[in-house]
Amino acid sequence: MNVLVLADTHVPDHARSLPDALRPHLEWAELMLHAGDITSAATLAELETYARVHAVCGNIDQWDLRERLPDTLQVELGGVQVGMVHDSGPRQGRERRLRERFPEAGLIVFAHSHQPVNEAVDGVHFLNPGSPTWKRRAPTPTVARMVASSGGVEVTLVDLA
Repeated sequence: MNVLVLADTHVPDHARSLPDALRPHLEWAELMLHAGDITSAATLAELETYARVHAVCGNIDQWDLRERLPDTLQVELGGVQVGMVHDSGPRQGRERRLRERFPEAGLIVFAHSHQPVNEAVDGVHFLNPGSPTWKRRAPTPTVARMVASSGGVEVTLVDLA
């Protein structure tokens, strides 16, 4: 299964719309994971026209999304338990906190900093897809593509610049 992982889209509070460079990835996706700060229900609805979306609430999301979306979410993809949250807190101690929050997860998706992370630490994969619209201190806007199969998941960060 082709899974697009994104976060911090910030439409319309930072960007007017999803970037054109994101379209091929949206069309590729069979499922999406969104780690919060979608910002508006209209943006979530647009994403859902491409594929089913599992999403968590971000700190900037409007009230209608806050009522619909959980703060954390756990799903299984390719036999791997995936935990997802928007804000993982400060960098110091992040892996420990996330492991405590999602003890069964082999992959933990988080966001908020807009800084992409794609690394395994002690057998757990940590993924922050960055932001497709607001790179902040990151070199470029990014998302992540994940292929989930019975053999597990393979994750690649994708530069949208």
